[in-house]
Amino acid sequence: MYAIEINNLTKVYGNSRGITDISFSIEEGEIFGFIGPNGAGKSTTIRTLLSLIYPTSGSAKIFGKDCIEFAPEIKKEIGYLPSEVFYYDNMKVIDLLKYSASFYKKDCTKRIKELAEIMDLDLTKKIDDLSLGNKKKVGIVQGLLHEPKLIILDEPTSGLDPLMQQRFFELLEVENKKGATILFSSHILSEVQRLCNRVAIIKEGRVVTVEKISTLKENNYKRFKMETADIVDQNFFQMMGVNNLEVKGKEVSFLFKGDINTVLRKLAEIDIRNLWIEEPDLEEIFMHYYEKENE
Repeated sequence: MYAIEINNLTKVYGNSRGITDISFSIEEGEIFGFIGPNGAGKSTTIRTLLSLIYPTSGSAKIFGKDCIEFAPEIKKEIGYLPSEVFYYDNMKVIDLLKYSASFYKKDCTKRIKELAEIMDLDLTKKIDDLSLGNKKKVGIVQGLLHEPKLIILDEPTSGLDPLMQQRFFELLEVENKKGATILFSSHILSEVQRLCNRVAIIKEGRVVTVEKISTLKENNYKRFKMETADIVDQNFFQMMGVNNLEVKGKEVSFLFKGDINTVLRKLAEIDIRNLWIEEPDLEEIFMHYYEKENE
């Protein structure tokens, strides 16, 4: 059974863009990335999945149950962190978290303290006195306090400093090892690359591709960087499969897709001082998908 199953999900908002024919499935126990720039439709997809808004057409299931029909039942199994968090300013952090816990009809006191310690969150402060980063921490604790089977995160790290981001990722890895499925939506590709097994790339309300991150890297590109003994005319490097070519004096870099031996045979014709062949990061792969779609 899939943790999440989305079929041809469409949401139309008058003239402004919503989402069109979104389809993908997430296995139980998977950490799945959902990436695209701001405004691509990530939050709309998530809000529809949570039945916070209703789709124009298509359907979505969580743990095999229809998201609209079984919404109240399903929500007990979900921890959700929206991209922006808003709270009653006059409440203390602990009171807000206890209020949240009361919906799940189980004692979450110990869990709240554990999470607050991990995220370095002061439970005695008023919400009004918290920085943006600390409000985000409240959202994280609130989303995880009932030990949900499915964790849905929408741009979860905005406002967190690098140390807290690191702790948060470690916390998610622990939850995943305990069996939680995670949908991680972000426009920050390095985060997705670090955490996720598979990824859906969304552009202008449509899913462009769903791939394993390892496949995305392998089947796409290698980045070549080299230092040549002499200045070489950039036309020398123009061949099938070469993209993003940059020649600055004796320093050359490009992305290559295809049979790596073709490039190596070509490079054997010139005098090279240094050569690096690297996996491109998702940022480069991601930009390529966007460029390819625009052709």
